Amino acid sequence: MAGNEEVLMKRVPMGNRDGGVMMEYVILAVLIAAAVIGGVIVLSRSIGGGLIVAGEGATLREKTAKQTMDDSRVRRDDDAVQAKADYDAMHEAQ
Repeated sequence: MAGNEEVLMKRVPMGNRDGGVMMEYVILAVLIAAAVIGGVIVLSRSIGGGLIVAGEGATLREKTAKQTMDDSRVRRDDDAVQAKADYDAMHEAQ
C-alpha cells in the first residue's frame, strides 16, 4: 500500500498555475480593447463627416457640403480597400 501512496503523490502537479490563466484573460482584454478602439475610430469618422455635411447643408452651403460628402466617400472607400488588404495580409501569414 505504501507504493500506491507514493505514486499518487508524484502525480500531483507542483506549483500554482493561476498565473497562466490570468495571462490569458489579459491577452483577451487587450484584443477586446483593440477592437473597441478600432470601432470607435471608424464610427467617429462616419458620424463626424455626416454632421459636417448636415451642418453645411443647413447653412445653405450646398457646394461645400457636396464636396465634403464626396471627400468623405473617397476616404471611406480608401479605408475599405486598406482594411481588405490588412485582412488579406493577416490571413495569408497563417
